[in-house]
Amino acid sequence: MTLPLTGQCRCGRVRFRITALPAVTSACHCTGCQRMTGSAFSLSAAFAGEAFMITQGDTVIGGLHGPEAHHHHCDHCKSWVFTRWGNMVNLRAPMLDDPAWCEPFIETWTREKLPWANTPAQHSFEEFPPMEAFADLVAAYGQHIGAT
Repeated sequence: MTLPLTGQCRCGRVRFRITALPAVTSACHCTGCQRMTGSAFSLSAAFAGEAFMITQGDTVIGGLHGPEAHHHHCDHCKSWVFTRWGNMVNLRAPMLDDPAWCEPFIETWTREKLPWANTPAQHSFEEFPPMEAFADLVAAYGQHIGAT
């Protein structure tokens, strides 16, 4: 993983740049992510909001329209590019120009996972991890990737 990280939506109209290491990587097995990705889970990397910048194009809100989080999509190809919640950006990892390094460190919503869908995640949660667990998960992920 070499900074800055870059990526794009499927059609290339939305491009972005990231200037910091991810706080954590994850696979979400919830049925919402399954339906949004057309797959067994969504693969993502969470970044501090100030490290993420759209360098080309614009996104529209689709999928989740909640008060705490919004799913951002390319208006042209409709790719789900990222989710913004609070000061974090949860990027769909396959949108990176080089997503090969993005192995999920945690997996969430395993109570909804398809029985054959397994990941190499080191930490599993039946739902979303409690907020008080995130500081420890972020620290453990930093050690895992050699960032601390």
